[in-house]
Amino acid sequence: MPKRVNRAIELLEQGQPIYYTGAHSGAVLNYEEGLKMSKTWADYINVGMEHGAFDMAGLDQFMRGLIDGGPTRSGHRTPAVIVEVPVDGGSAEVVRANSWQFRQILSRGVHGILLCHAENPGAVRAFVETCRYPINKIGVGNNLGEGHRGAGGQNGAGEVWGISGDDYLDRADPWPLNPDGELLLGLKIENKRALSNVELSTQIPGIAFAEWGPGDMSLVHGYKRLPPKDQMPPELTAARERIKAACEKAGLFFLNSVAVDDVTEMIDEGVMVCAGNSEEAAKIGRAHTKREMPV
Repeated sequence: MPKRVNRAIELLEQGQPIYYTGAHSGAVLNYEEGLKMSKTWADYINVGMEHGAFDMAGLDQFMRGLIDGGPTRSGHRTPAVIVEVPVDGGSAEVVRANSWQFRQILSRGVHGILLCHAENPGAVRAFVETCRYPINKIGVGNNLGEGHRGAGGQNGAGEVWGISGDDYLDRADPWPLNPDGELLLGLKIENKRALSNVELSTQIPGIAFAEWGPGDMSLVHGYKRLPPKDQMPPELTAARERIKAACEKAGLFFLNSVAVDDVTEMIDEGVMVCAGNSEEAAKIGRAHTKREMPV
């Protein structure tokens, strides 16, 4: 039997890398796709709303399809779902002005949120506070203020998780800040401003993982697309290494693409959140780490 609502957190607690699949929201947000993805090979589903549609009705239907098609082979009610929000993390003011997006998304019963263009610690702090209920106090006062999330959506989100609204209030809190929390909050450090502040931004309590956003990081350095690995410019290599080092210092899990030919190398290097949308790479990686939880 699963020990947690959030399958991805349960694996990370075991020291196991996690693998995700996903697409822009317009391609996946319907009931039928939820049914189909309820038995996904992946540990979590990334829903891309940064460039996809901001579709709450579709997200509702997708989550319902996951429930009706479940449970997963590991016994979880649904796979974990993390949404990439369209909010720009350029400042605390921008994040707070768009806090309605976090409330809407979390009330659909998703298991995490990824903040794009997380440029400075003020924006990251506002992000974490926006996603937390004020009833949860762990970390408050340690470079973190009280939560801003309001009551009203906990019963519906709790039903998606298979728990009561009161239990949801306790458990819808960022992990690993709250050891009993079930939310995964992540950052994209994907432009030069974000890079210049990465050592500070990654220290804000409540964040679980971060990535270097190679597509956007390439753009801001003058490249239309990420160059091949064997032709990687030194400035991009340096950006990735700086972000990875900041994650390691802060105790955050590092997200990076993996492929069949490098997944074991990436895992040995310390990558714990694996992008790439490759079931075959996930099979190789799971064998490499002697994973026991059923897919």
